[in-house]
Amino acid sequence: MPIKDLFQDELKVINIGLESFKKSLDHCHAPSVQVDWRPPVAADAGALQTVRDKADAIAKANAKAAAKVLSAKPVLIGLEKALDVIPGMKKNLLLHAGPPITWERMCGPMRGAVMGALIYEGLAQSPDEAIKLAASGDIGFSPCHEHSAVGPMAGVISASMPVFVLKNEEHGNLGYCTMNEGLGKVLRYGAYGPDVVKKLKWMETVLYPVLKKAVAKVGKVDLKNIIAQALHMGDEVHNRNRAATSLFYRALAPAVVRTAPDPETAATVLEFINGNDHFFLNLSMPASKVSLDAARDIPESSLLVAMARNGTDFGIQLSGTGDEWFTGPAPVPDALFFPGFTKADANPDIGDSAITETNGLGGFAIAASPAIVQFVGGSAADAVNFTRAMYEITEAENNVYQIPALNFRGSPTGIDAIKVLEKGIFPVIDTGVAHREPGIGQVGAGILSAPPEPFQKALIGLAKKLRG
Repeated sequence: MPIKDLFQDELKVINIGLESFKKSLDHCHAPSVQVDWRPPVAADAGALQTVRDKADAIAKANAKAAAKVLSAKPVLIGLEKALDVIPGMKKNLLLHAGPPITWERMCGPMRGAVMGALIYEGLAQSPDEAIKLAASGDIGFSPCHEHSAVGPMAGVISASMPVFVLKNEEHGNLGYCTMNEGLGKVLRYGAYGPDVVKKLKWMETVLYPVLKKAVAKVGKVDLKNIIAQALHMGDEVHNRNRAATSLFYRALAPAVVRTAPDPETAATVLEFINGNDHFFLNLSMPASKVSLDAARDIPESSLLVAMARNGTDFGIQLSGTGDEWFTGPAPVPDALFFPGFTKADANPDIGDSAITETNGLGGFAIAASPAIVQFVGGSAADAVNFTRAMYEITEAENNVYQIPALNFRGSPTGIDAIKVLEKGIFPVIDTGVAHREPGIGQVGAGILSAPPEPFQKALIGLAKKLRG
């Protein structure tokens, strides 16, 4: 267009700066569009050059890792006591969510869960005794992720706790997770009172043997199929598991009735599952864990195989960097808080449940579950936008987990740490929020983005591996 004609037509603005500029134009009714663009995140120049020099090898490794994740076939094959099946489990060892941490650095909710677990195991008789024992050095602490396990929120697993046993039928690896206690004052949110221990004992002595016999009766439960159906029914299987829990209930209820010792026990067990919409969370997490563990230790791969928080640190692991953790401070979620609580009460993000996002579920599939965004003050359009943004930082689109609102497009799967830094788009996670003090429990639910520091460190760690 000739310059002389430029001002004869109505001007239209393309804004690539701050959104506030566009709002001013909107206020003046000036036609404009906002470009969703972010500058690359600051990254070590040497590491960045190394990964660029190895771009072809990284791309091949990532394709291999993603193929292993997509081909996974997670099934529930049984229930056992943690001590009997979890690799490396000991009577004086407590597993916890997130990257490694010591008692001295543990946040309030994790300390509360440790105290409750020690009382539950009979190793301490009171909270004061539990604190002394935990600080004594006689109790070991280790991440669930380093023992083929995962745990929601505080994620504490002790020797006597019953766990689901999952198998990835495609690749043969196993995974473990405790059973979900429900909402309110529960161990995973840091509560440790008598009622908490009483419920855990009921789960060990009543719920566990009934479910163990029922699963043995059906042989196995196809969890991948349940998750795929639940996405079509409004779940994202992290913060919303109502449909998945219902499908699991249907799969197991006849076997519970047939194998329970008496009708009343069967009814009590089924009522417990029916009254706990989050029951399936403790199955969607290990289903994601066994799917991602199959993609570990692929040299040169920058795909995430773990993303976890311990309430103090936020940590990630890459396929191509072995068991090394890359960490940064855990952020406090933006949340809708229960009456009487505010952000000042919230503990920084906590839990292994972000393994669902790492597997293309949870916040990555939130477009399938707009009710979650509404719960924290957003809209259905926000949910769609969150999911669409995640396609920018992932290697693949899932071949089984599909999102109806996106014309059944596969969910974005396989987070690439390099893309995260290059595009300045960080994984979105929907999560529960625990009170920062032990013993209080959940105070809200919200959405947050992963912090940059773990990814910046991971880039350096990967570059070191690439240099041999």
